[in-house]
Amino acid sequence: MRHYFRKPGLPRVKLPDPEDPGFWEAYHAALHQADEIEPERHAAGTLAALADDWMRTPAYKQLGPATQRNYARLLLGIQNEDFALHQIDLFESQHIRRFVARKADTPAAANHRLRLFRLIFAFAVEDGRLKSDPTAGVKRLKEKGEGAKSWSEDEIGRYEARWETGSTPRLALALLLYTGQRRSDVVRMMPRDIVDGMISVQQVKTGTRLFIPIHPLLAVELATVPLSRGTYLETAFGKPFSPDGFAIRFAKWCDEAGLEGLSPHGLRKAAARRMAEAGCTAHQIAAITGHRTLAEVQRYTLAADQKRLAGEAMAKIGAKESFTERKSFTNGEK
Repeated sequence: MRHYFRKPGLPRVKLPDPEDPGFWEAYHAALHQADEIEPERHAAGTLAALADDWMRTPAYKQLGPATQRNYARLLLGIQNEDFALHQIDLFESQHIRRFVARKADTPAAANHRLRLFRLIFAFAVEDGRLKSDPTAGVKRLKEKGEGAKSWSEDEIGRYEARWETGSTPRLALALLLYTGQRRSDVVRMMPRDIVDGMISVQQVKTGTRLFIPIHPLLAVELATVPLSRGTYLETAFGKPFSPDGFAIRFAKWCDEAGLEGLSPHGLRKAAARRMAEAGCTAHQIAAITGHRTLAEVQRYTLAADQKRLAGEAMAKIGAKESFTERKSFTNGEK
């Protein structure tokens, strides 16, 4: 696997492996080179210019670094489209639908595009550049997929069977599964975050501060880590993982356990699933995962409730049939 720093208008810069001690020095050197280049100016009043202006707003700058990078990448894709050169006062709802539909083969990507349209056009209205928002009434596309696959109990067991207590792979699993956090938060966790039997987390993506009780099985893994260590998870060079570097390494650990197509985010989903199956409410689950809205959390609680209610319904049907059979035999019927 090769790694490069890429930015439009600049030559690609080859980077060392994310676990290499020289990775960040090379990355920042490439980033500094990019900062010295004056960005291309887009024609005033166009969608491309509006996207640039929105990325200078406090609303954008208050987003987490990972979210900023993701939005900037998506907006760059929009700016490279032909419609980005048109004046924003020409856009109407039917145009937005057509431009979103260009990504219809990948509904999730289409909906990401619509979300960005909503953000920048809402800014245009608030800033007085438009009188109405052309994204109003435009519906999201139905997504068939569910994103990252949630880990099953069998898959969790197989991973644990491969990686014993005290190993970095096993510690990684425990941190993800028993805190329900994203990989960007897990790689930053350290011994000094433990206070009164709880681990303090400030989520990178949302900025939300959480205090999560230490699960007994997580406590077993944490006990194997020296209190003097910086972060709980370290590379082979004794350095903290970057979120992307951790994802790459975690995929290798999964491969060695005979598990493919699984990710750290799938363990966040598994944590929410377990809590839902244990009867936790959506609010209780959100207190652990840090979701700002309950829509995503309710997917897990509804799925768990459906499973429980279906089992209860079938049990009642079975009990009724057994009673009918006993009554028939009592009356001499077969």
